Amino acid sequence: MALEVLIERLGVSISEDLLRQALTHRSYSYEHRNQPNNERLEFLGDSVLGFVVTGHLFETFGDLDEGKLTKLKNAVVSAKALAKVGADLGLGEFMLLGRGEKQTGGQAKVNLLADTFEAILGGVYVELGIEKARALVHALVLGPLENPAILLESSDPKTSLQERAQTLGLASPNYVVTHEGPDHDRTFFAIVKVGEHEAKGSARTRKDAEAVAALEALNLLGTN
Repeated sequence: MALEVLIERLGVSISEDLLRQALTHRSYSYEHRNQPNNERLEFLGDSVLGFVVTGHLFETFGDLDEGKLTKLKNAVVSAKALAKVGADLGLGEFMLLGRGEKQTGGQAKVNLLADTFEAILGGVYVELGIEKARALVHALVLGPLENPAILLESSDPKTSLQERAQTLGLASPNYVVTHEGPDHDRTFFAIVKVGEHEAKGSARTRKDAEAVAALEALNLLGTN
């Protein structure tokens, strides 16, 4: 697909040469005479992203302490969050990957999508400056901050559930986890009990199953 399509989706006038470099994974570079890859741009983009997000949080949420600001920042700039941004942009269609990465589904890998978005942000900063980079972050990354309470809960639901239980005078949540399937294809099932409530969750890892159950328990307990 032509890079003009991605440039239009981004809403910035970055040059195709720099954008192509931002899309070039080292595996592709290795197979194509070591042409420039996106690692340096990713390094820069990571710092630009952290700077912009931190500044926005500091200016917007004057009532939050350092701990909550840190949790919000980590949720917004996490690989999972950035991978969603990358997927929404369709970066997988444009990423230049080596044969091995392609064969293992690199176009949809969370870390590759996140790294590529950071590399694009680094490219925007290099070519267009901090204000264009800031505008890109505001347009594509900061949306979840419209409801910081929900973001805080979803970023660390087990801690949020523990705090909610304490506020309500309930005993600490109790988790029971089971699993099914062979080691290479296992599904975990979590049940969490807090007060008279019981919630369930399932996922590919124990940690994620407990998080899903904790989120469901938070919904049951309400936010008041």
